[in-house]
Amino acid sequence: MLEVMTKHYGKLRGKPVDTEGETPEKFAHKRSLGQNFLTSDIVPGWMATAAEVGAGDLVLEIGPGTGMLTRALLATGARVIAVEADIRAIESLQSTFAEQIKSGQLTIHHGDAREITPHHLGLADHGFKVVANIPYYLSGFLLRSLLETDIQPTTLTFLIQKELAVRIARAKKESLLSLSVKAFGEPVYSKTVGRGHFHPIPNVDSAILTIKNINRDHFNQVDTALFFEILHLGLGKKRKQLLANLTEKFKRDDLEKVFTKLDLSLTIRGEDVSLNTWLLLTKNLSTL
Repeated sequence: MLEVMTKHYGKLRGKPVDTEGETPEKFAHKRSLGQNFLTSDIVPGWMATAAEVGAGDLVLEIGPGTGMLTRALLATGARVIAVEADIRAIESLQSTFAEQIKSGQLTIHHGDAREITPHHLGLADHGFKVVANIPYYLSGFLLRSLLETDIQPTTLTFLIQKELAVRIARAKKESLLSLSVKAFGEPVYSKTVGRGHFHPIPNVDSAILTIKNINRDHFNQVDTALFFEILHLGLGKKRKQLLANLTEKFKRDDLEKVFTKLDLSLTIRGEDVSLNTWLLLTKNLSTL
């Protein structure tokens, strides 16, 4: 029988609480954990659809909270592994989903998602999907840690701040964040989610962002570490031209030769350079 996993992550104390009829309003949020609970079951349905979750899928959910999204994921027939830092939420989930925990459809791990990684959970590379309503302050870290790893999900669907989702999937200008995501998958802006779907109500709207076709194919012939070093250098000073930024590491004469070879303007800025060109740039600069 699969049940709440406490080994390595601390011992659970207290008994499961009776959560029948419990609503997010009755479950006090913790500001320190960045908690904004979903209050509408329509949004979890949108997320499950965006992630194309179905029977037989294995889903990693980060921060299930009151279980609104968990319920929608389980309804698809998928098996869910949830990581939750709040002991009160775990006690509530134990009661609400006792049947699914007993059957093995739901497993809950108590701990911080920054420490309990797919590797620690024993997940297989491309053997699972990630679907989560995550705290805004963890968005960048979780995107990076779940994409830049040897154990990648097949798809990743996050409910995040709208502005961040736009910057990744819809902005005309590239950024360090958008290029870092596109290097490993195809970001899709699925749907805007108004702030009224949460409790407490946040100050900004959210959006469902799905990253599809996650892979490491771009780095079969390009050194990953050098790519990100060049990316950081090239975008480090936004108002400066790309070539000028890269002179911190490379000789200007060498850079001009590579730029000319790639038919890249000597005055172009990093935000106007496509992912494929960044990859070609890295490949050529690796020989210097």
